[in-house]
Amino acid sequence: MKYYVFAVLITIFVNLFPVATITCLAMDEEGCLTCHMYPGLVRLEKPDKFRVLHIDEKIYLKSSHGKFACRKCHKTVTQVPHTGETRVQCATECHLNQKDKDLIKKYALGEHHRQEQFAITRLTDDSSCRVCHPLYPHSENNMVRAFLNMHTGFMICEVCHLKKENFQNCFYDWKDTENADYIGEPYGTYYNPKLKKAHKSAHFISRIAVFEKLSNKRRLLMNNRDTQKAKEFVVNQKHFKPDERDKRLRYFHRDINRKEISVACDECHSSHSILDFRRLGFSRNTSNILINLNIKGLVTKYKTFYFPDLFEH
Repeated sequence: MKYYVFAVLITIFVNLFPVATITCLAMDEEGCLTCHMYPGLVRLEKPDKFRVLHIDEKIYLKSSHGKFACRKCHKTVTQVPHTGETRVQCATECHLNQKDKDLIKKYALGEHHRQEQFAITRLTDDSSCRVCHPLYPHSENNMVRAFLNMHTGFMICEVCHLKKENFQNCFYDWKDTENADYIGEPYGTYYNPKLKKAHKSAHFISRIAVFEKLSNKRRLLMNNRDTQKAKEFVVNQKHFKPDERDKRLRYFHRDINRKEISVACDECHSSHSILDFRRLGFSRNTSNILINLNIKGLVTKYKTFYFPDLFEH
């Protein structure tokens, strides 16, 4: 059964990305980059700390370990999801002599992939959401939390979580640019060298947002009206009684939906997507990939699957 599930998943991705996947599989025979290729793929570990899971294929292949399959080192990774599997075994097949073993003990393995990992580390966002919620807010669902957090660099929270029935004539477009800092290579940005000279971040990013059309104007549906109130709430919440605290939280979330993951995925990655990818400027090929990406099927049909040893030598 586990081989069948693996084969089904590979078939899905080959059908969706015929050229890219065949190339990827030739270099990444275990298919690890199917997930880890995306910039901004992160796992929240603490409110102020996250682990970057993205691996840049080109940089990795040029590295000293680029000719080895991922599971040559990551021996404990045998299934998806593999939450928490960070142990690396270097001295099983490769670094066998004592000199190498002593060197590995001194080496910070947690820094090994740092040059290949891209993610946003700071994003100027004056919304009330960010007062309480971190840059990468999703942490509950172990299966897809990293995929959900990846959306931080591409859209504002309200695209998924807004109660759109509370507003009229909603549409989607690009928000004004925001200043951002990165780990690794910036993505989705343009560069302003004048800001760099002023010792500030020189990168800006624009994200998809929800707007409400009012006459000949448009209003950004991003709650920055309650930002100051949210800051005051965070400072004073320990003094509130439970009922008062809940009342204030309901106020801040009055226009916010908490959605099932399958529903949220299907809103965008489907033939009835709420986003007009072509109008937003995506190419026809990219639009088709985003529409047909069967994320809903992957997260609802396959909870866990195991890597078969098809490529072991």
